[in-house]
Amino acid sequence: MTIDAKLDAIGLVVADMAATCAFYRTLGVAVPDGAESAPHVEAVLPGGLRLMFDTEEVIRSMDPHWTAPTGGGRTSLAFRLPDPAGVDAAYAALTAAGYRGEMEPFDAPWGQRYAVVLDPDGTGADLFAPAAS
Repeated sequence: MTIDAKLDAIGLVVADMAATCAFYRTLGVAVPDGAESAPHVEAVLPGGLRLMFDTEEVIRSMDPHWTAPTGGGRTSLAFRLPDPAGVDAAYAALTAAGYRGEMEPFDAPWGQRYAVVLDPDGTGADLFAPAAS
């Protein structure tokens, strides 16, 4: 069976909307002005896919038994940079701004310059670019 569906949005639950908005703006996501105090935010990405943020309170209003996940794996969003130096610069800028670096930039065996910084809720922002040839 095939369902005729189109991926339209990626949703993240966030503890601090202002901190989340600041983090993703630093990565070039067009988060709307004034979103810092909103309970639900949508940013349209190139190509039309939406990145949505909902506060924990919004999620609990729909599901009073919801609790933040613990342990286990981690969700990540991958951001392509123009070149390897861009990965290094983005990692340096984000960590200098106080965001937690999880993986310093390195030349990955799969042919990319690669690094990971965590957003305020622990979601990974994977930074990558094709390795220099």
